Amino acid sequence: MVDIAENGRTWLLSGPGSSYALHLTEADELLHLHWGARIQLADAEELSTRALPGYWPFESPLDGREEYPVEGGPRFVRPALSVRTEERRGTEWTFASYEVEDDELRLRFTDDGIVITLHYRMRGDVVERWVTVGNEGHARVELLRADPATWTLPDREGWRLSQLHGRWAAESRLARSPLTYGEKVIGSRRGHTGHQHLPWVALDTDATEERGEVWGCALGWSGSWRIAVAQLPDARVQITGGAGYDDSGLLMLAEGESYTSPVFAGLWTDGGFGGASRAWHAYQRAYIIPDADRDRPVLFNSWEATTFDISEDQQATLARRAAAIGVELFVVDDGWFGARTSDRAGLGDWTPNPDRFPKGLKPLADYVHALGMQFGIWVEPEMVNPDSDLYRAHPDWVQYQQGRKRTELRNQLVLNLAREDVQQYLWTQLDTLLSSAPIDYVKWDFNRCFTDAGWPGEPYPQRLWVDHVRGLYALLDRLRAAHPEVAIESCSGGGGRIDLGIMSRTDEVWTSDNTDPLDRLAIQHGFSQIHPARVMSAWVTDSPNHQLNGRVSSLRFRFVSSMAGALGVGGDLSRWTEDELAEAGRWVELYKEIRPLVQRGDQFRLSPPTGGLSAVQYTLGEETVVLAWLQAQSYGEPAPALRLRGLDPTASYECRETGEVHRGAVLMHHGLHTGLKGDLDAAVIRIRRI
Repeated sequence: MVDIAENGRTWLLSGPGSSYALHLTEADELLHLHWGARIQLADAEELSTRALPGYWPFESPLDGREEYPVEGGPRFVRPALSVRTEERRGTEWTFASYEVEDDELRLRFTDDGIVITLHYRMRGDVVERWVTVGNEGHARVELLRADPATWTLPDREGWRLSQLHGRWAAESRLARSPLTYGEKVIGSRRGHTGHQHLPWVALDTDATEERGEVWGCALGWSGSWRIAVAQLPDARVQITGGAGYDDSGLLMLAEGESYTSPVFAGLWTDGGFGGASRAWHAYQRAYIIPDADRDRPVLFNSWEATTFDISEDQQATLARRAAAIGVELFVVDDGWFGARTSDRAGLGDWTPNPDRFPKGLKPLADYVHALGMQFGIWVEPEMVNPDSDLYRAHPDWVQYQQGRKRTELRNQLVLNLAREDVQQYLWTQLDTLLSSAPIDYVKWDFNRCFTDAGWPGEPYPQRLWVDHVRGLYALLDRLRAAHPEVAIESCSGGGGRIDLGIMSRTDEVWTSDNTDPLDRLAIQHGFSQIHPARVMSAWVTDSPNHQLNGRVSSLRFRFVSSMAGALGVGGDLSRWTEDELAEAGRWVELYKEIRPLVQRGDQFRLSPPTGGLSAVQYTLGEETVVLAWLQAQSYGEPAPALRLRGLDPTASYECRETGEVHRGAVLMHHGLHTGLKGDLDAAVIRIRRI
């Protein structure tokens, strides 16, 4: 809902529990008024009457108060918009008009042939913001930076910053630290979202998991990006972020062209970090994730069982074992195409290997369907091996710098998806592939960063950083339109491409290449700060964990760890004993029962994975399930009771594992005993309101 003052210069956006307000002064200064608890238009109008502090030789009254800082004039904060024309650099805009359509507020400004439109939309309590910049009067306009938003926080003391950091196989680690003066900058200069940071931050002063005010923002962009959190000299705090590789150039706009930024979404809540997470989850299920009301199937992926050494008969054997334990989707990973017998060859040649699949993929896909499962494959379309038919035919299609060495990481190069001929080639290859067999699922990988991101012959090669991602989005959109029945998983060596932009075009994401069930608890804890369990692919693999740390863990612990998301199995089922297969079947059956709660319910983090007992609760309607893990136990020290959340204190609840009946108030204030003991123990506890 958008309310507008009578003078048409104060705007108030409101959701169920929060409001966002801004005001245009008579000098066309766009000021931020409020982001927080729900207020009325009269409150925003009162805030608009508060005078700015006066100018000083070394400070600007706009800094820390301006809604969208541009480069130029009396401003010293990081600009959200930086443009350059033949004559000058910077912006001196004037207000042109506003309009509201379908609850979207658009504010239009002009500056000597440049048109800047700020977009606002409230979805639930999430504010979506983005910007459009158009060239309507110059031979060319260079966008050095065009961030979708700057977020301004209210005056508070003692700000604390939350962020998700990591590396390959250790993604999404939550860190909280006091915010100090100056800028804290996170981002990616790698061409993709990156394993090192998720494009999300949250700020608070005294919040706990379930209480206190939290402000957060998340960027919907799958390429290079940057978020800068600044505590200014007067202690005010602003967050500016958007797409782009540094500030060396985003795009060059010819006359008549425009650029629309990705969405930068913001959320306020007074429900603590848990309330913020549940609001983010609900927003993504409602507005971002395709078919979010459709639960993800239990999958089996063949990678850890077979790596590159695959054949049709071998995959069929694994499929039979997978079907027997209740798997619903069978995925053939790397090695099915071209000359792909190792990671040194074949990328780019997306046709089945004739020695391994002499009649293509259709016979295996038909066999998998006959077993009652869906069929999926692995692809890495944005990459090419030098040892491939594609590279031999089109060596100029990769990103490279003229006269420089072409860096090969994982024996592969990055295709320049900003080129229309590359997009068309990939469309033809993938459309033909998906039409050649009944394929239900595609695992879309991206296994190296940009390094030599050049484009010889292109007048403005910097645009590669943005247009590669836009080419990826266009290709995914086209494939989804042509093959709406095919689900797509976003993968980038694990969690290297997870953001709201890619999630709006895919059905789930591969959270991490690290499938160790204990390591995954911390990764999944961080992931849940912003993203819902519905999209979090999590596999049960072999013990000892031969790919990473050699840790030994029970099938129970591995399954309960993976049941916290979209359950998958990635172990070598040909080596599992009959007892293990039977136990796995029981866990899969249990997961299918609780799956609606995990994938669509409200999530409560009962205890973080810090070394002892940790647990996550999911509630949907009258049903609740708790997944609990005991990492280690000291002698004579029982595991503490878990205090549940989100229950009706006046209702009674039956524990389906024990038959015991508990009052909601008792479960929330005194807790539930899990019965866990020893090291690496785990439990699933189902509770039903009666």
